[in-house]
Amino acid sequence: MTDLLVSFIIPVYNRPEEIKELLSSFLTLEGNYNYEIVIVEDGSKITSKDVVDSFSENLNVSYYFKENTGPGSSRNFGMHRAKGNYFIILDSDVIMPTHYLKAVYSFLDTTYYDYFGGPDAAHNSFTSLQKAINFSMTSFITTGGIRGGKNQIENFQPRSFNMGLSKEAFLESGGFGRIHPGEDPDLSLRLNALGYKSALISSAFVYHKRRISWSKFYNQVYKFGMVRPILNTWHPRSKSLVYWFPTLFSLGLLVAFMSTFFTSLIMLFYGVYFLIAFVLALVSTKSFSIAFQSIFAILVQFVGYGYGFLKSTWNIGILHKDPEQTFPKLFFKK
Repeated sequence: MTDLLVSFIIPVYNRPEEIKELLSSFLTLEGNYNYEIVIVEDGSKITSKDVVDSFSENLNVSYYFKENTGPGSSRNFGMHRAKGNYFIILDSDVIMPTHYLKAVYSFLDTTYYDYFGGPDAAHNSFTSLQKAINFSMTSFITTGGIRGGKNQIENFQPRSFNMGLSKEAFLESGGFGRIHPGEDPDLSLRLNALGYKSALISSAFVYHKRRISWSKFYNQVYKFGMVRPILNTWHPRSKSLVYWFPTLFSLGLLVAFMSTFFTSLIMLFYGVYFLIAFVLALVSTKSFSIAFQSIFAILVQFVGYGYGFLKSTWNIGILHKDPEQTFPKLFFKK
């Protein structure tokens, strides 16, 4: 598609240091492509305007400040003001690899899709914690590759840290909703219902830095778990037994600990699983320290997501409570 004109849409909230790092990575992109960058400041107290201005001579970048209404609304705000006919949405905590745009243009020029997703990866400069969490969030043994793998996957559900979307698809769908997290799979499911097809561009990965701690990671996956039953209610076709896995895994681990006095067979199963995960993490990261931390990251991910999923399933799926009234912190105001 030779007339592709890309606008990068990047919401930011109180993180000018991330914008500086991200914009610096744009300067290293390969290829002579015409694109623009739209930074949307979502009501930050610590703004990124000075940082953005410092790149204005070398990058086609524009800056907007708006009241705090959440990342989904901010992305919609940016897309309404962008000049391109194809939008690429990034989180502020990612870094672009040099080949990113070349991979996107090459793929869409031969196999056009109205929306796509790309994987996330860990950069060599990341901390051990960031690398361990990246392994837990991206490994096939934990997430089944739903965040992106090596093979092209049609009808892939992109995540908004690295997501492409045509202007036509944005306008017809209305863009992102008010739920957060979960606004990206919600949009993907609505786009699919409208007849749009998506794909994973495995080579269009970004380095996802995740400025995070163990407690922040737990809260993040806990919210992911709470959101999924809500999305299943809105989009019944998206229901899958796969989403029960973290809950069942966590409950099974609890049973294994409680039954160790009587039998060690259940615990043996978990021991084999964690051993496989440790070996995969060790091979992937080449670090014993990161591999050990990866095991803890898997536990945090499964327990946090599993508990959030079970809590939301009880309230939304069993008691049929209103999602926004029951979990108001998962929704931004209109």
